[in-house]
Amino acid sequence: MNYLVSLLKEIYIKRKLILDLSKADFKKRFVGSYFGIAWMFLQPIATVLVYFFVFQMGFKSVPPIKDYPYVLWLIPGIVPWFYISEVLNMGTGCLQEYNYLVKKVVFRVEILPFIKMLSCLMVHGIFAVIMIVVFLCYGFLPKVTWIQIIYYSFAASMLSLSIAYFTSAINVFFKDMAQIVGICLQFGMWMVPIMWAPEMFPKAPEWLPTLLKINPVYYIVAGYRDSMLTGNWIFERPILGLYFWFVTIVLFLIGLKVFKKLRPHFSDVL
Repeated sequence: MNYLVSLLKEIYIKRKLILDLSKADFKKRFVGSYFGIAWMFLQPIATVLVYFFVFQMGFKSVPPIKDYPYVLWLIPGIVPWFYISEVLNMGTGCLQEYNYLVKKVVFRVEILPFIKMLSCLMVHGIFAVIMIVVFLCYGFLPKVTWIQIIYYSFAASMLSLSIAYFTSAINVFFKDMAQIVGICLQFGMWMVPIMWAPEMFPKAPEWLPTLLKINPVYYIVAGYRDSMLTGNWIFERPILGLYFWFVTIVLFLIGLKVFKKLRPHFSDVL
């Protein structure tokens, strides 16, 4: 617990440095790229368009929420997933990327996954704005519950950061961790679920919705859809919310413990 408190103090004291490093990390991804920041959005937008044409135009899929087209049901689910995936992919390799900082005795390396998370959060913020614009273009008026996106973005940040602490520390010694994370994310996208829901299949087993809720990402995706589509409030999912934060806190403590234990050996390997 003292380790966590000291880390939080360090983040607060060096908040300006952390913000500057996050902005620099955001910008450097596109150095030397002709289209620059546009590449950040082209791939996710292309993914949404593919699912739009396949499920809405092709299969004529009907989402479980009435009066909404499939694409508007899909976007609030896939936007947080893009964010979580990016934090895990970028965070897992952050110690190798910033190995020159890891080798500095005066630098608190625990800050690096946090910097990556903030860098990805900037992108997520832009996608959240795009999501709202799409809803407005479809003629849907803003709901008060849209403000909950801030809370669910924070929840997604804490969950992804807790896992990133674990994967980044392991990746220093076991380079295959990055590939394992990538494969897990590919499967995870279908297990949340994002493109489908049990309600869309009349013959789906009754236990399937309960099984899906074991995945903590389900809470975030459901929360985004509650906020953007149905207008449900956070307190309307009390048990799921308590379960999510219990799992996230446990993962966070485990991730920090593993990171702390392996930290003395980072500079030797890198």
